[in-house]
Amino acid sequence: MTEPIIVGISGGVDSSVTALLLKEQGFNVECIFMKNWEGDDENCTSEEDYKDALAVCDHLGIQLHSVNFAKEYWENVFKYFIDEYAKGRTPNPDVLCNREVKFKAFLDYSLKLGAKKISTGHYARVKKNGDKYALYKGLDENKDQSYFLYLLGQQQLSKSMFPIGEIKKNEVRKIAQSSGLINYAKKDSTGICFIGEQKFFKDFLKKYIPAKPGFIQTTDGSNCGEHDGLMYYTIGQRKGLGIGGGFGNKEEPWFVSDKDLENNILIVAQGHDHPALFHKKLFADQLHWISGIPPKNISNLSAKIRYRQKDQNCKLSLSNNEECTVEFETPQFAITPGQSIVFYDKEECLGGAIIDHWR
Repeated sequence: MTEPIIVGISGGVDSSVTALLLKEQGFNVECIFMKNWEGDDENCTSEEDYKDALAVCDHLGIQLHSVNFAKEYWENVFKYFIDEYAKGRTPNPDVLCNREVKFKAFLDYSLKLGAKKISTGHYARVKKNGDKYALYKGLDENKDQSYFLYLLGQQQLSKSMFPIGEIKKNEVRKIAQSSGLINYAKKDSTGICFIGEQKFFKDFLKKYIPAKPGFIQTTDGSNCGEHDGLMYYTIGQRKGLGIGGGFGNKEEPWFVSDKDLENNILIVAQGHDHPALFHKKLFADQLHWISGIPPKNISNLSAKIRYRQKDQNCKLSLSNNEECTVEFETPQFAITPGQSIVFYDKEECLGGAIIDHWR
């Protein structure tokens, strides 16, 4: 008998081609569609996505299951997401969703159904180095998603397959089209994991976090406007500040450079190259290593402080098993508390941590 594999199918082209490739490789493939958000939010496309997933599975002759992980998502991802925003930080729910839902709830459910492994449409690769499993970047550097998977560990990687991590996005679409998949040209999903893209993100947050207005100040302490609440802004943000004319050089845009949480003040700097927006050193906690232990050489790594950023050379110092200090070779724009810093040794993703503050 061929090895049973369950694919987490979203209705998008990436997970659909994942199922197709595994079936062509001779695996006994079934698919699961996860519904992880319940509500009447108009930006949630789960119903449409389920129809696409069903059409793909019918076309491929693959059984489709549907499971609701809304409770797990709410308890283990969304509550944390809201709590972090309420503290004035900017969390990354996709990272936590991968650990708590896709590679925990979904993995456990699939194994109970008899699967030997699970597979998703992530652009990443898993390799076994000796007795350890390692996570590597996807071959398509423009689509690499290892950043979002850094919280995975040995158990999850040993049970995971990422077939499209070996190919590029344009090839994925060509495979889908030549195989007759209806979603070969479907737009990539964006926005909050499982909730969708929120056109008015501030309005979305207001449903869960009460507004607490305060002053906007320039880096020299001059009042230049009012904000609706620190939680609605992120470091480096340019749009939506509502700062009128009469402050500084009108040719230069304003950016959020800091938050004074104690006094409820949003601090802004004018011009993308303002020094208040750049820092060389940060402190992070909730440190996680994919191998289970820190790498031997931590003084010559690279890191990303946001998805799609090019790798930045840095030196890492460990305070203990959960905290670290990172010093970059060059100052970094908009280091954002609550976001993830992810460490790399060339193509290998080693792990990461949550940014707490900078210096």
